[in-house]
Amino acid sequence: MDTSKIPARNEVPAEHKWNLSKLFKNEKEWEDGLKALEAMIPSIETYKGTLAQSAQSFHKALEFNKAYSLLAERVGHYAQLRLTEDEGNSDSRNRVGRYMMLATQGQGAWSWFVPEIQKIPEASINNWLEQPEFEEYRIFVKKILRNKPHILSEDEERLLALAMDAATTPSEAFSVLTNVDMDFGTIDTPEGPRPLSQSTYSSFLHSKNRSIREKAYKQFYEQFDKHKNTLAALYSGSCKLDYYNAKVRKFSSCRAQPLFEDDVPESVYDNLIATVSNNLPALHEYYELRKRVLKLDELRHYDVYVPLVDSVKVEHTWEQAVDVIAKALAPLGEEYVSTLKNGLLHGWADRYENKGKRSGAFSWGSYTSDPYIMMNFKQDVLRDVFTMAHEGGHSMHSWYSARNNPFMHYNYTIFEAEVASTFNEALLFEYMYNNTNDQALKNYLLSSRIDDILATLFRQTMFAEFEYKAHSMLENGEPLTVDAIRNMYRKLLEKYFGPAMKFETVSDLECLRIPHFYGAFYVYKYSTGISASIALAKKVMSGEPGAKENYFKFLSSGGSRFPIEALKVAGVDMTTSAPIQAACDEFTRLIDQFKQNMKM
Repeated sequence: MDTSKIPARNEVPAEHKWNLSKLFKNEKEWEDGLKALEAMIPSIETYKGTLAQSAQSFHKALEFNKAYSLLAERVGHYAQLRLTEDEGNSDSRNRVGRYMMLATQGQGAWSWFVPEIQKIPEASINNWLEQPEFEEYRIFVKKILRNKPHILSEDEERLLALAMDAATTPSEAFSVLTNVDMDFGTIDTPEGPRPLSQSTYSSFLHSKNRSIREKAYKQFYEQFDKHKNTLAALYSGSCKLDYYNAKVRKFSSCRAQPLFEDDVPESVYDNLIATVSNNLPALHEYYELRKRVLKLDELRHYDVYVPLVDSVKVEHTWEQAVDVIAKALAPLGEEYVSTLKNGLLHGWADRYENKGKRSGAFSWGSYTSDPYIMMNFKQDVLRDVFTMAHEGGHSMHSWYSARNNPFMHYNYTIFEAEVASTFNEALLFEYMYNNTNDQALKNYLLSSRIDDILATLFRQTMFAEFEYKAHSMLENGEPLTVDAIRNMYRKLLEKYFGPAMKFETVSDLECLRIPHFYGAFYVYKYSTGISASIALAKKVMSGEPGAKENYFKFLSSGGSRFPIEALKVAGVDMTTSAPIQAACDEFTRLIDQFKQNMKM
């Protein structure tokens, strides 16, 4: 692959692109699919008021809902995937726009469906669900019924729906303010002035030049300091919306509502924070180690992201990367490895950067097609091999879920999503570390792995603790003023970073720049996900009897179980501290190995 220039989309060879033909063979087929979806919408109304009449009428409505949803998924996936290929392509934007308009129309047409299911007499619906023809719908309907205590009257639900657009104002205003209105200026570098922005900020903090890191950090936070009162008001507004929704939906707290959706006990959240808190000495030791490796008299907030080990020059072609990943994942057996390998080489993946292509990477599975992977793979970036393994984990999770569950409950939850992806990264790290004699590469791999666990386990737990404390303050009648938010966050910074760190006056403004905080009680899932994956990876790599088979039961669960139960099937009980403690122990082990390697 010639990387000397970025090609236009039409210049990319077909073998380097994903093959979307399992969704639609071409644009004409997609147009026909969109028309067919549009033609179904008027028929939705004919089922309204019929669900409680008989088992037959209820089943008929469910069948129609499934057919509509299957087609909508195909049409939507194709449109969205084509747009990511080249976000400047007007035809692709038009496709997405037309689909979204139709999807909104369809959503409105189906708005009566769930409330009407919940109104069916309990005795009737329980009897119907035991009948064989309802087998593929049983879990889907039971999950709808589970929400019944938190569903309001039809008129009240309509009023809440009307307020949905307005409720997005805090997050949208935050995004516009931080990504558009704030002007961060430029940073002088040896290569000349470079723009400082939300997207470039992290690259400056990775610079080996400390003065560049310091300059970027202070210049960046200068903007947040200027807008701190506005940002605090926006975040407070977001928390107030969470509080309002929880009260209206009859939940005991802001946190209870999002955890209810996944049937995750609040004790799991508390247990995560408590266990990580008990293991903070290991994190503090790491920051002391970082200070010594960087030869600093004092560690500042802008020193915590620069790599401790210089990147090593290791190149992999796409095919070589696939081969390395296949060898690393060999403990999972022939079916898993050959399926993923074949997919990565033949049509699942859109491999390389082209003009207009979305940055980053993702995996997007659907029921009737391949689980597609978007990459911007660079053969001289070792991190991209790990990204490929990560996205491959998501794809195989989707592959097993779709093949072992009916459409109506094949989707797994976000709580589970990061398990399969970080599981693959764990296996890849162990394989690459144990199959090289290059000490520089070993040190680089170790350092990267330590930073990954730190960012995913410790850092996200700190964020989770902040979210809980902020919402608890509100629930206790304490106003979320800019000073109150900052003071609370500074205490958390001091708690997690420990005595090695000397903070800046603006360090606690970090809490006002995290976009994830506008989707409250989400970040903890990163911490639980990597904890579960580390525990499962160790079981599989050690050859523990039944571990591999149990892991595949987890991958195959889809939406048939709630996440805590699905992970129990795999052999990990997230209601205990054991998986979290094991992840913390692994972090400590890696630090010890790094110190040994570096003779420190």
